[in-house]
Amino acid sequence: MEKILKIITGLAGALFALIGLGWVIKPAAIAAEMGLPLLEGTALNTQIGDMGAFFFAGGVITLLGVLTGKRQWYYAAALLIGTAGVFRVLAFTVQGATLPIDKLIVEIVVLGILLASAKLTSVPQ
Repeated sequence: MEKILKIITGLAGALFALIGLGWVIKPAAIAAEMGLPLLEGTALNTQIGDMGAFFFAGGVITLLGVLTGKRQWYYAAALLIGTAGVFRVLAFTVQGATLPIDKLIVEIVVLGILLASAKLTSVPQ
């Protein structure tokens, strides 16, 4: 079970990192997949920089957990992904934004995978 979870976690980390790189390589395609318009000027720079960094860093942090077997990396990635889910719900409840259930489900599933990986990891620090 631990090996299967490690593989799934690694795949999730790699996917997140690739999405992050996609923001630099093909931002229009990635934005469209996320239901976002591709912005212009400084807003485009912020969109690519922030979204790219979020996904790339989340993926790399997850992969560091897989490669090192240290649970603090899983917790760091869980904090990042879990906070995105919380802020998504806050955007819905506080600001009246549409709640994309499909994206929230992905964040909840990945959060669960990360927390399970942290719990099952053999190296505590």
